[in-house]
Amino acid sequence: MEKTSLRYRRILIKLSGEALQGENSHGLSPAFLEEIAREFREINEMGVQSAVVVGGGNIFRGLKASAEGMDRSQADYMGMLATIINSLALQDALERQNVPTRVMSALEIHQVAEPYIRRRAIRHLEKGRIVILAAGTGNPYFTTDTAAALRAAEICADVILKATKVPGVYDRDPVLYPDAVKFDKLSYMEVINKKLKVMDSTAASLCMDNSIPIIVLDACRKGNMRRAIMGEDVGTLVGELKPAAL
Repeated sequence: MEKTSLRYRRILIKLSGEALQGENSHGLSPAFLEEIAREFREINEMGVQSAVVVGGGNIFRGLKASAEGMDRSQADYMGMLATIINSLALQDALERQNVPTRVMSALEIHQVAEPYIRRRAIRHLEKGRIVILAAGTGNPYFTTDTAAALRAAEICADVILKATKVPGVYDRDPVLYPDAVKFDKLSYMEVINKKLKVMDSTAASLCMDNSIPIIVLDACRKGNMRRAIMGEDVGTLVGELKPAAL
């Protein structure tokens, strides 16, 4: 694969916890992990530098627990630990595909992950390693979407690929409403003002302030991420496309 055909050279993939559960109602799907690891391997072999922020909603949702009476900070820290579990599972799947991988955590947990250090993360990327960024920002009250926007800005990512279980952004939930309309392109302000479920307002504002485009796509459809990296129209674009990488 010629590197000159790439639109993006350095990407951040936001992978939802729900995607990792595959067809299951909760937990992890080994079959999906194997499939997504193969796709990440293909992307890595194309010469793309990839960082991944993984959600934890398949195991524990801090916001939901908080709404049910749990202390919000405590619940959010539990959610961060769930993302570490998912990150280790993804690392295992990637390493079984012979893809060099590092897990870097915003919470110190030295036995299983490196501490997140921006310069070290960039160095890993430059060496061709996939970097999995666990534990969100390390702070309660911030979602993993916000963590994805923050890390994308820190590592100077060209784009955020938000890999979900739906083909893009809709005007309402396509699972509940079969006539829901899919958007091909949105501005950051449309996402914020219309309260569309792309990213929370903090994450969307970070992306807007740093001109980081977001592509929302279906992670369960094989080849979607590769096609997006090549510049094909996939999913929903939020923001403006940057010039193709040289």
